[in-house]
Amino acid sequence: MTTIESSQSSNRKYIVTGAAILAVAIGAYGLGRIYPPLGPVEGTIAPAQRHVNPQIGSGDVTLGDTTIPQLMQTDAFEVMSKNPSFRALAADPNFASLASNSQAMSMIAANPKEFSQLAANPQAFLATLNAAKAVSANSGSVNAASAQAFAVMAQHAVAFESLARHPQAVHAIASNPNAFTAYANNFAGFKAALANPSAVASMANNAKAFEALGNDAKAMQSLSADAKAVSAILANANSFKAISANAASLNVAAKAASAYHANLGQANGQVAAVMAQNANALYSLSLQPRALLAVSQHPNAFLALSGHPRALHAIASNPNAFANYANNFGGFKAALANPSAVASMQNNAKAFEALGNDAKAMHALQADTKALSAIAANAASFQSLAANPKAFAVAMDAKALTAVANNAKAFNAVSANANSLAAAAQAAQAYNAAAAAANLAASGQLNARAAQMMSANPVAFASMSANPQAFTAIANNANALRSLAANANSLSALRGSVHFQALMANPSFGAAMQNASFATSLSNQ
Repeated sequence: MTTIESSQSSNRKYIVTGAAILAVAIGAYGLGRIYPPLGPVEGTIAPAQRHVNPQIGSGDVTLGDTTIPQLMQTDAFEVMSKNPSFRALAADPNFASLASNSQAMSMIAANPKEFSQLAANPQAFLATLNAAKAVSANSGSVNAASAQAFAVMAQHAVAFESLARHPQAVHAIASNPNAFTAYANNFAGFKAALANPSAVASMANNAKAFEALGNDAKAMQSLSADAKAVSAILANANSFKAISANAASLNVAAKAASAYHANLGQANGQVAAVMAQNANALYSLSLQPRALLAVSQHPNAFLALSGHPRALHAIASNPNAFANYANNFGGFKAALANPSAVASMQNNAKAFEALGNDAKAMHALQADTKALSAIAANAASFQSLAANPKAFAVAMDAKALTAVANNAKAFNAVSANANSLAAAAQAAQAYNAAAAAANLAASGQLNARAAQMMSANPVAFASMSANPQAFTAIANNANALRSLAANANSLSALRGSVHFQALMANPSFGAAMQNASFATSLSNQ
């Protein structure tokens, strides 16, 4: 069977009647007017158009909307419709409630395990969300000093994972760094002092805490293997004093550093610091790992495009229309000279004209002609980002892109694996949430229950703090919670799939799933 014949047979299963699709299309009409459907996935520059079953035609969708037929043509839909784990999701009658929330689903798809566990206990889900709301309302980008603390924690991840079990000792060291300078790179002296902390002036007020550290064999082993961990605390005393004042915050920060280290290693502290200081933007990008990878590999080009946000959004929304300019800067420059005459540019002609007249931006694009190719090669990921203009604007923040561009060599060195890079950015977001929680705790605004929820569910907590409104909708929807809890295995099996992440972030898919016939046809594929 040829590819086209296979596509015909596959798609026909979803098209129950023209009237059914019309109902879905009308339901998605508003979304379809705002959010473009997904396109092909990475590695595809200009794919052949898939066949659309004749049952879907202009006569069926009288409003002129083609959102649903185009959704079914995408590589993301084609691949997922044949995936057993995805079909199991679609077979759950409650999944439609979950899929309707594309913003939350894009975050759940990145880290489903913890969300599924939380959803099994709606009260715990709500408690974690309430804690995340408090942090979100009082958080922002961490300062350079705090970002550097995250970097050194990632470089000494094993040692800090052990030290996090002894927050009072860490706080005492950070609160009085001069008194502990003798132990910098001197594990033997530190170990001897811990044997009798009551006799050591700098430890006497917290003797039990230091004694517990000295009796923790695993912690002492990790400090013996990495004697510079204590020096790292001393060199970043203020930041560690702040975050260690709250045990839960230090615990989450250490877990975040460990996750970063597991994905990118300890060699490059620059990347960790940049990610922490620009966590909101890079976290938004990380929800589409291939897009984050493209940005990290072509930072100067994306920085240039970010100065013309409407043009960048237009390119990301419809990458295939710009595929002809991949590695063809001359053609792109010529099109920008008269954008009103170019179909893919005419709706944003002034924005593209401004881009063409920006000499600095054009120089950056000419110096990296593969940037447009990277967008086209990862069309599904960029379209998923562009589907939510507000989130897209956060992801393409000029400050964050400038930081990545200023550390281009460091980012290129760790840009071998999209999912690892994304996991590292998500770890930085978790660290920021922990730092914000520590600040709240210091002012008496973080209660014990909130701290407990953060410590027990650090990944979910960090995601919720990034977009609490999206998760509020799930917390208030019993069917969505049931689906999230019941499909833990299927969601975990789909984790890391760029097709799944792209489809879940597309509002058109959520709208389509509201039609029972569509959902049934999908699950019966």
